[in-house]
Amino acid sequence: MGELWTTLKSDRMLTLAIFVAALGYFVDVYDLVLFSVLRVASLKDLGLSGDSLTDSGALLLNMQLIGFLIGGLIWGVMGDRVGRKQVLFGSILLYSLANIANAFVTDIPQYALCRLLAGIGLAGEIGAGITLVSEMMPRHLRGYGTTIVATVGVMGGVAAGFTGHMLPWETAYIVGGVMGLALLLLRVSLSDSKMFKTVRDDDTIKRGDLKMLLTSASRMKRYIACILVGTPPWFVVAVLITFAPEIGAAMNVTGPLSVATALPLCYLGLTVGDGVSGILSQRLHSRKKVIGLFMGLGTILTIIFLNLNGISPTTYYAFCFAIGFSMGFWVLMLTSAAEQFGTNLRATVATSVPNFVRGTGALVISAFVMLKPDLGVVSAAMIVGLATYAIAAAALWGMRETCNVDLDFIEDSVPAKTA
Repeated sequence: MGELWTTLKSDRMLTLAIFVAALGYFVDVYDLVLFSVLRVASLKDLGLSGDSLTDSGALLLNMQLIGFLIGGLIWGVMGDRVGRKQVLFGSILLYSLANIANAFVTDIPQYALCRLLAGIGLAGEIGAGITLVSEMMPRHLRGYGTTIVATVGVMGGVAAGFTGHMLPWETAYIVGGVMGLALLLLRVSLSDSKMFKTVRDDDTIKRGDLKMLLTSASRMKRYIACILVGTPPWFVVAVLITFAPEIGAAMNVTGPLSVATALPLCYLGLTVGDGVSGILSQRLHSRKKVIGLFMGLGTILTIIFLNLNGISPTTYYAFCFAIGFSMGFWVLMLTSAAEQFGTNLRATVATSVPNFVRGTGALVISAFVMLKPDLGVVSAAMIVGLATYAIAAAALWGMRETCNVDLDFIEDSVPAKTA
């Protein structure tokens, strides 16, 4: 760790890149969790009640997810064609303006448009940030840099929980927008990596070309594997946390449960897990082993949790934290996605993968809702969860180990593994 701090002290641009990438991801997660916390209060203020709260809430969430999918592709391609820095500017600006506008909506169509635009904006943050930091860090310290980014970023979920409880929903959205605009000032002096500049200046190299992903079986396999490995955290958030009241009732929990409490606790656990898994990965010189370890822990905790009965809300919340911790391999999935591909496709992959993973949350929820009438809430959650873990484990098995790989390569070249 001493070498890490020495490197950061001697390289101002690297330190700035890690700092702004971490804060960008902080704002990303802040908004993602904030909507879940503020959904009911904001919709009630707009005059909705009863079933319309659920229906309109689902519409708004879907609009945000659509924004993530659209933005993930747009910003990813732009990151490879124009630059990582430019994506970090454009994405945070669009998000900030959309979030501030969100505080002044008066009906559902306006709200939906703001969620769509905010989703598109936020989609560029984590991928561009991880790509930039990965390319600027020395290869043997790379995991520490991305761990800092992810660990600080996931804390945005905890901050959103507190902000959503303490401030009116309009003010909470404005806070998110203002944080984004403040980040713009920090990014003025930011620069792209020398690695990317070299590729950008070579007109013979194709950059950000989606056809390179779609027409190569090898690249498509790597790409899909990255997405599938990242799905368990979104099973946890989309099912175990989002449906906490329903699952708690089926488990005979002795008191009422609040998603607004469960979600920040899950993200607090994820924050700790990201830090631990990132450091452990560096010490073991392996992404795959640590991802597998944490994924196995998550599977065991989920099985134990869904077999409990008559527990207290405190115990339920404790499991939200513990399972969140086991999902701490999220940072390693993000890092590995960036390491799997060459400089001419790295931003496209690293930016689209986490947003496509977020999109799988809709599929997980659909499977859970479909199975729930016949199997019951707990059994449906168990089956969907175990299937998600199994698919992720199979995808991990086929992935290439990328710890300490030299990232200075383009697609169709083979990176060499170093000790």
